[in-house]
Parts: sequence; C-alpha cells; structure tokens
Amino acid sequence: MNLSAGLFSATWHWSALVLSVAVGWLVWRTAPWGRLKSGTQLNLLLGFAVGLMLMWSLKAGVKPGLNLHLMGAMAATLALGPQLAIVTLALALTGITLNGAIEWQAWPINFLLMVVVPVVLAHRLHKLIERFLPAHFFVFVFVAGFFGAALTVMLQGLVASGVMVAAGAYEAAFLASDYLPYFLLLGFSEGWISGGVITLMVVYRPEWVAAFDDRRYLVRK
Repeated sequence: MNLSAGLFSATWHWSALVLSVAVGWLVWRTAPWGRLKSGTQLNLLLGFAVGLMLMWSLKAGVKPGLNLHLMGAMAATLALGPQLAIVTLALALTGITLNGAIEWQAWPINFLLMVVVPVVLAHRLHKLIERFLPAHFFVFVFVAGFFGAALTVMLQGLVASGVMVAAGAYEAAFLASDYLPYFLLLGFSEGWISGGVITLMVVYRPEWVAAFDDRRYLVRK
C-alpha cells in the first residue's frame, strides 16, 4: 500500500505515532521473545522479514498511496504468532522505508495499516476458524492458509480505504470503483502464495508453524 505522507494531515501523523508507540509497547510486553533464543525461530523471523520486504517492493500503483502488493500477513501470523508477526512486518516496512519507498514521516500510519491491521485481522480470522470449523489438517491449510489469507488482504484494503476517505485523501466513490476491485485479484494471489508457504511448512517443518498443533490437527484424524 505504501501510503504517502502527503495524503494525511499532521494530526493524522501524530495520532498514528501515538498509536504505533502504544502497539510497540504492548508487543514488547507480550511477545514470546524466549522462542527467538532458538536459532531456527530467529532465522525464520528474519527470513520472513526479508522475503516480505522483497515482496512489498514489487507493487503496482493506481495513484499516490494506492499501490497494490502482496501482504503475507496470514502466513507470518500462523508461523510466528501475532506479536512476532507484527515485529516481522515492521522490519519489512522499515526495510522498504530505508529503500525510499515511503517517507519516514509516513512510517507510523503505514505501520498501523500495513502491519497491525492485517495481522490483527489474520489472527482473529484464524481464531474464528478454530472456533467454528472442525479441527482438521485440510481446514487449517485451505481455510486458514488459503482463504484466510485472501480475506485478510481484502479486509485490509477496505479498512485502509476507509481511513483514506476519513482523512480526505480520496473520495469514496473513486476508491470503490478504481481501487477496491483490485483487491479481489490481489486476494486470489495472496491466498495461493500464503497457502502454499503454509502447506510446505506444515508438511516438512510443522514445528516452524506456531499455530499448528499436531494434537489438534493430526491425532486420530
């Protein structure tokens, strides 16, 4: 998405900074940092960060701030858990900021809309899937990994569009006709790629996927 600083007023930027600091403090207090003592988990987090940074650098644009790119939020959330997924996506965002894709002034609002919102959506969707659908391997892979990833991207686009309308950056009619429809195509691509990554991980390295529990999805199935 890579929102430009010029789309928002100073009030929006300061509010985003305050919220970003609050989220950072909450993540710092609640994240399972002990898992990163394992070299494997740390390498997985850094690998996701580098991969997402490269993926976010490949984008198509409609107008300033209306870029489209894959998110990877569901895959990162399932593999690392929501707190470490936020850390991972924040590192990717910092990487593309260093590359000049966005201004530092716009980092907080991009952090909220490109990192926090999709990770929270992905986490909540996964919890809903666990609550209402059978505990089955294919439910985890196809519903959470594939369809959950696609729905996460589409909902994130809807939330970000709502914020841009509220900020007066773009008219709702323009976004509804010339921007939001592309998220249907983006969601299809996101679902296949994120679902494929999660499938490979749970088949060959299930211990790398924090959300995957052998006792829940494989025992007596």
